[in-house]
Amino acid sequence: MRKGTEYKGYKAYSYLEAGKDYPVFEFADWNWAGEYLIPLSETEEERVQKLAQEKIFIALHEHPALYPKNIAETAAYNTAGREFCAYEALSKSYLDCVFDNMMDGTNTISSKYGWKWRDIIHDLGMRLCDLAHQDFLIHCKRVEDIYKAHEEGKIAWVAVIEGAAPIENELDRIDILYGLGVRQLGITYSESNALGNGLKEDNDGGLTKFGKQAVERMNKVGMLIDVSHCGPKTAFDSVVHSQKPIIASHVGARALWDSKRLFHDDLIKAIAEKGGVIGVESAPHTTMTKTNMTHDIESVMEHFEYIANLVGIDHVSFGIDSLYGDHVGLHHVFSASLSKEETSNKGVAYDEVEYVKGLENPTEASWNILRWLVKHNYSDEDIEKVIGGNALRVLKEVWK
Repeated sequence: MRKGTEYKGYKAYSYLEAGKDYPVFEFADWNWAGEYLIPLSETEEERVQKLAQEKIFIALHEHPALYPKNIAETAAYNTAGREFCAYEALSKSYLDCVFDNMMDGTNTISSKYGWKWRDIIHDLGMRLCDLAHQDFLIHCKRVEDIYKAHEEGKIAWVAVIEGAAPIENELDRIDILYGLGVRQLGITYSESNALGNGLKEDNDGGLTKFGKQAVERMNKVGMLIDVSHCGPKTAFDSVVHSQKPIIASHVGARALWDSKRLFHDDLIKAIAEKGGVIGVESAPHTTMTKTNMTHDIESVMEHFEYIANLVGIDHVSFGIDSLYGDHVGLHHVFSASLSKEETSNKGVAYDEVEYVKGLENPTEASWNILRWLVKHNYSDEDIEKVIGGNALRVLKEVWK
């Protein structure tokens, strides 16, 4: 399915000796749930292949790593401090650029509560060491790297820290992260931190004074700001205080599914009015709707179309938030620290899915998003915008 690749077969950490230099875990097959493709006519299929070759596809929020076949081993896997990038699976995708959020809140190397500065740097350093031993992923530090990856049949890899808790009260740590190649930073994850309040909180006081300083510093160094896991006032304050466009890399419309994990119309409009982009997500049991109670690509695309109609096609994209392994199982493993409990629709009952059909992993998501857009007769111009063009516009304005 890949539109043309320079992948040469590299496996993560293959320069080391398994069992001696690191503990061995049996990984799930990257396509463990099967490979589902939205059915198309011959003419539609030809159009998909042409668009995949010609247009830049950016995934605004993913975790493109392999996970243990026995998902209960994830805690031990993460504590070992060496996450395995799924190079081969990525090579089969339509992606030209992937925003990799790495271990984020599941980074429990030294603490079961995660988000420690030392652990975040450890995780980043390990991944950069692995990237340095291969030539398929390009460490993306500027927009030109995305164009280069597209032209060469490679993938631009963007390092992301999903929540700013690890910077504690140290503004200079934003500079340090930027210097180490991180190009996107979330204001909060679900928990509150020194910058503001997360979506888990019952009360949201908005950006703190330190949070406003952090937004200013991110603007100065050229760090893209993400508000996906913020409380609504903290997210809104970030939009207002930032001198640059910001993104919500992986959210949905709360008008369709009343969850604290999703955004009200006013906040979506505020991000768009500032020139930003809303990435639609599909982490299990988030972007459902009352007309699509089974979480699959159809419910996710209902959120996409709602947001596109609300703020315009120039301000919506995709941050599917998937991984290579049992994502639903992962939520159960980390149920105490992830925001899964916030995804219910005020008591509305729904059946849990084993995986989000059509969007189970970053590779399948890239295939089916493009196929769905073609099947629903979106123009080439609009498809180009939502799979990458809108994100590129923001990156050109934000990244230094």
